[in-house]
Amino acid sequence: MVISNLLLPVDVLKGVGPARKKWLSKLGIETLQDLLWHFPRAYENRGDIKLLKDGAQGYQTSFALTVETAPRTVKLRGGIMLTTFRASDTSGSVEVVFFNQPYVSQQIVPHKSYRFWGRLKYKGGRWQMPSPQYDAIEPNTPLPDLVPRYPLCEGLTQKVLQGYIKDALARCLPFLEDVLDEDTRLQEKLPTLSKALMEVHFPTTAENLSSALRKMMFDELFCMGIGIALSKRSHKETLIPLYPQVDIRPFLEQLPFTLTNAQKRCVREIYHDMTGPNTKGAPMRRMLIGDVGSGKTVCAAAAAFVAVRAGKQVAIMVPTGILATQHYAEFSALFEGLGIRVALLTGHSTAREKQKVYQDLRGDGTHIDIIIGTHALLQKGVVFEDLGLVVTDEQHRFGIMQRANLQEKAECAHVLVMSATPIPRTLALVMYGDLALSKLDEMPPGRQRVDTFVVNHSYRERLHQFIQKQVDMGGQVYIVCPAIEGRIDEDELEEEELALSDFFGRKKESRPPLQNATDYAKKLAEDIFPNLRIALLHGQMKSAEKDLVMQSFSAGEIDILVSTTVIEVGVNVPNACLMIVENAERFGLSQLHQLRGRVGRGKKKSYCVLLSDSQGDAAKARLETMRTCYDGFSIAEQDLAQRGPGDFFASISDGGVRQSGGFSLKMASCLSDTTMMQKAFLEGKKLLEKDPFLTLPEHAFLAQRIRQLFTLEALTIS
Repeated sequence: MVISNLLLPVDVLKGVGPARKKWLSKLGIETLQDLLWHFPRAYENRGDIKLLKDGAQGYQTSFALTVETAPRTVKLRGGIMLTTFRASDTSGSVEVVFFNQPYVSQQIVPHKSYRFWGRLKYKGGRWQMPSPQYDAIEPNTPLPDLVPRYPLCEGLTQKVLQGYIKDALARCLPFLEDVLDEDTRLQEKLPTLSKALMEVHFPTTAENLSSALRKMMFDELFCMGIGIALSKRSHKETLIPLYPQVDIRPFLEQLPFTLTNAQKRCVREIYHDMTGPNTKGAPMRRMLIGDVGSGKTVCAAAAAFVAVRAGKQVAIMVPTGILATQHYAEFSALFEGLGIRVALLTGHSTAREKQKVYQDLRGDGTHIDIIIGTHALLQKGVVFEDLGLVVTDEQHRFGIMQRANLQEKAECAHVLVMSATPIPRTLALVMYGDLALSKLDEMPPGRQRVDTFVVNHSYRERLHQFIQKQVDMGGQVYIVCPAIEGRIDEDELEEEELALSDFFGRKKESRPPLQNATDYAKKLAEDIFPNLRIALLHGQMKSAEKDLVMQSFSAGEIDILVSTTVIEVGVNVPNACLMIVENAERFGLSQLHQLRGRVGRGKKKSYCVLLSDSQGDAAKARLETMRTCYDGFSIAEQDLAQRGPGDFFASISDGGVRQSGGFSLKMASCLSDTTMMQKAFLEGKKLLEKDPFLTLPEHAFLAQRIRQLFTLEALTIS
């Protein structure tokens, strides 16, 4: 009864027809359970009521106002319906304006008081409040202080979505079961699932909401820990024939450099996983974490050499065409004299090139030993003759399902995933708990330190001079901006306001205005450096356009590349010697470290300049860490301490897992410390010791929940 009720399709709800069902589907909402677990991204604190004289122009604020005049609706040119009336408090009055909402005239009563949530604007010599949200103030009927704001898509409004959630709660609450047993729930002082869901969607107080969020976070981490444990257990049950003890000296001896001690250690660990008798036939499932420039590629190449010499094929999947081409060039050079054939497959490969690769991979043409590609490797046409090793680079850009889909192209394959994003060990065990860890914690000799400076915008003119000097000396420059364009519509303004508030709608430190890449690139080209070659790069450009810009920058045909963080991963331009980050206060430590790693890759002395006018203590502390610390793993630990694990959870959720059908981290992204995470995983471990495959009747709902969260066929839940 519980499961069937929760899994009812959303169109059982009143008002959900074919069109709205389609819109809900875009949000990943197919069932009532999906709807109930579609959590707010933040809350607006509408209980913080201001007087009109104290309202900040342009920012949403709550006002308790009495309507002075009856609403009046007129039809303007172009068919626009304009409804207006005046409202006031003890400090003044304002004209309230609605566009194309004539029904407001029937809902607003003169001389009655309402709570308005809107923005003040000074226009035409008078104060206006355009299209605010409003609730009647009634005696003995308090209005909610905290109002949820949900992720939406076109066709849905906050009010409509919340109405559906209210209906779904009425249908499902009587039948909800807890994934936690009663003892664990009481031990952690958590509310029941029913109460928590009600508070998350319809909060009564900040205290109750906080308790409800803790409950949902704990449940999510509890399920995540169990799912990872079951996934890891299922991997161990699939055996793979050991590879022969391959002599890898021919590969190592032809390298133009000597491996660092860290590289030697990681290569040994990988080699042992693939050939060691103590593994008892369990396939390698290892994650290689290394700072930018620490030498992960050569470790992956060593693993590929072992697999190829064992008669197997190797697939290496990377997130972008640029990185795939870069790896293809590096691997081709490494294996040129060893008789190992490397091929490339990306979305930009022509139809003829793809067909040739498909044919050769199947063994119907020239044999391919190593294929390097993007998501194109997941296409149905890609069939391997004998795939034995799967490597995914920049692992955080891929989801669990994408990794699994590539592995499914082999009967059983070793798996190596790599990431240049340093991850605190505590979180690595959570996020990638099905993988053993290898850590490259030593930089190759000759890798120079990138001097880092934190400055405000009073240094702008001197910085322009420094840019010119670096280009005159033959260098190239990155300038990273947090926004693509300067235009801010109502939705973007709301996003900015939410970013300036905590999860409960309380204002945090203010932020300086955004520097946007489009306008700044134009200004640099027209007004500041008309003699230099300047290009723009951002995520909304087509893939072919982005690749062309990066190829031109790599070839030295661009002096200054103004970009968003799209260049954060996988770009190797040794000639680039200066990284400038605008609005540096808007980036996390690990992200800033990744950006800094884009320079200092060649022989030129390199620099990173972080620009920020922020006066907030947290932002200052973060930037000071960047100025003084250069070890990626230390930075990751400090990032965890300063901001909590939520940002790491959010990045893997938004960067791949959620989009690819794997575990969707919805509430854990709000987590501020690791204590709850460790407790939740411990409780999950205790439960699996009692019921290893969740077969007991009392764990039926939990088993069903795990199946939904982890859409992997490999899970061994009976």
